[in-house]
Amino acid sequence: MTRQRPPRSSASRRTSAQRGGQQPGKPTGKPLGKLRIIGGEFRRRQLPVLDSPGLRPTPDRVRETLFNWLGQQLYGQQVLDLFAGTGALGIEAVSRGASWVDFIERDPRVAAQLSTNLASLNITASAVHVNDVQAYLMRPAKPYTLVFLDPPFHQQLAAPCCSALENSGWLDNEAMIYLETETSLAPKVPANWLLHRETQAGESTARLYQRQAP
Repeated sequence: MTRQRPPRSSASRRTSAQRGGQQPGKPTGKPLGKLRIIGGEFRRRQLPVLDSPGLRPTPDRVRETLFNWLGQQLYGQQVLDLFAGTGALGIEAVSRGASWVDFIERDPRVAAQLSTNLASLNITASAVHVNDVQAYLMRPAKPYTLVFLDPPFHQQLAAPCCSALENSGWLDNEAMIYLETETSLAPKVPANWLLHRETQAGESTARLYQRQAP
């Protein structure tokens, strides 16, 4: 969850036309600002954010709320960060003990900056995949224990991504799934995903689900 929709200032990762690399922007290659890690091993470390249209780190308070929800459940987790952007959520997960993170980001230059930031932290238990999220979810699956899903707003991507995660073998029996959508959307999720926590920030609503094996 690392991008904002100008001029919105709530918990979003990119403009609805740009987030998750659905329609990549044209980065200048110049640093725009800093992403601050808020917890765990890399707490207070600051990472450069690429100057790409709409690309902004998610506010600290939003990430803090999410990781308070997750508590001490990060140790040993296998994590999938979809529509990764700056990778703030996945990096926070590694900082707090996750054993592996796969980052999915379509925009090659945004993905390259993410790879550079991971290297600067000496994070080797991760991989950055330059790919469209829906195409990636069509690949042979492996189960994850935690998934971050923050698709672009108003593009009807939440439901198909949730369905692909559930039906194609991407989720551990008791996986946690973080989903952020526009507040106007009542997301359609699999029946065996139980709502664990929910909060609203501006025009976005964040939900954390606990999967039960069918």
